[in-house]
Amino acid sequence: MGRIALDTVAQRPSIPGLGWFAIVRLGLVQAALGSIVVLTTSTLNRVMIVELGLAAVIPGLLVGLHYGVQISRPVWGHKSDTGRSRTVWIIGGLALLACAGTGAAATTLLFEQSFMAGIAAAIFAYILIGIGIGASGTSLLALIAMKTAVERRAAAATITWMLMIAGIIVTSIVVGKQLDPYSHERLIAITAATGFVAWLLGLFGVAGMEARPTVDPPATHTAPMTFRDSLQDVLEDREARLFTLFIFLSMLAFATQDLILEPYAGLLFGMTPGETTSLSGTQHGGVLLGMIMVGISGALFGKRYPDLPRHFITTGCFGSALALAALALSTQVAPDWPLKINIFLLGATNGAFAVAAVGTMMILAGRGQTANYGMRMGIWGAAQAIAFGLGGVLGTVSLDLGRWLTSSDADAFASVFSIEASLFLISALVATRIGRERQTATDTAPETAFMPGE
Repeated sequence: MGRIALDTVAQRPSIPGLGWFAIVRLGLVQAALGSIVVLTTSTLNRVMIVELGLAAVIPGLLVGLHYGVQISRPVWGHKSDTGRSRTVWIIGGLALLACAGTGAAATTLLFEQSFMAGIAAAIFAYILIGIGIGASGTSLLALIAMKTAVERRAAAATITWMLMIAGIIVTSIVVGKQLDPYSHERLIAITAATGFVAWLLGLFGVAGMEARPTVDPPATHTAPMTFRDSLQDVLEDREARLFTLFIFLSMLAFATQDLILEPYAGLLFGMTPGETTSLSGTQHGGVLLGMIMVGISGALFGKRYPDLPRHFITTGCFGSALALAALALSTQVAPDWPLKINIFLLGATNGAFAVAAVGTMMILAGRGQTANYGMRMGIWGAAQAIAFGLGGVLGTVSLDLGRWLTSSDADAFASVFSIEASLFLISALVATRIGRERQTATDTAPETAFMPGE
């Protein structure tokens, strides 16, 4: 990559990037996405299993399908790179998600009439849900990365993800109150209304944002002409390849624990369903604390310590590995173990590494030789989606296999937690390599040089 003399750079106007209010507005789009998705991955799951009496594997496979479809994220990212407007992809994807979510809810009526008709319609709806999430979410993250100053990107990631969680919580509470007394028609109407409100919220959040100045100098970032050229640019970037591997491994470890923590608490600690649900709340409280810690640190010290997100990633992964190793140890002494503290610490370290990873993702998105923010976000988003889809399968299959081989719940859970800890440990080691060569090159470069994208 070529170097540009300081006197040339000095002629460029300083671009401060988005302010905090603008970042919050874009975060509302992520909140809108979360509010629709929670109805299809949580509420509708329960309806299919309880009210419709379907096997639990059916909604499980449908949720896995919508993750699988998101392997197409690089395609949508590239289209937003080469198109005239990312806003169109964000709003269009959100509208498709709202319509598809309503369609998924409407399949409850079909299931009452014909299982085959219901499953066919549900498969189509969940494919569209995956496409809507991929098109809107990928383009949104690319837009945030383009318009936000590098030192604010970790904090922007925190704000964005916290608003997504807030959207999920608010939707769950409001919809929960409106669904009783339950009927399929009421579910469809509420899902449609939620989708429309979410679309309006997304429209407010993204309006006018694309017209804001782009932080990275446009002279050094020319849009790629073809999908193949853009993909090759990412694949030839060693740092981008390492980060893709990190995203897959860390998110695989992150997702594997989701489906086994509550059964673990129930089987080995004798907790009731209400108590295990409360335990999940304890974990999410830790996640929020970890996110807030990263966000505040990024806002206060991001400019002085630009490598701060990578340190949070490494520390968060090591911390997650230690917390899971402690859970593996707890299987041998349960129920005499401070489980809530252990789960809270796991949540905090998970939250820290996850939001720091998104911040790093936004930073690395602008370091290509071409302006392919969307392609890079798409590749990393696809790696995350695949990992999430495999995580639930890996956790449950490993648990069942362990119980069959050892005839012991304690040993089976210990083996799964140990696998997750190992994945987090490997992820941390991979994270230590990210940015190392770039930092070495920066340290050895003459003081009168400027590296584009830094």
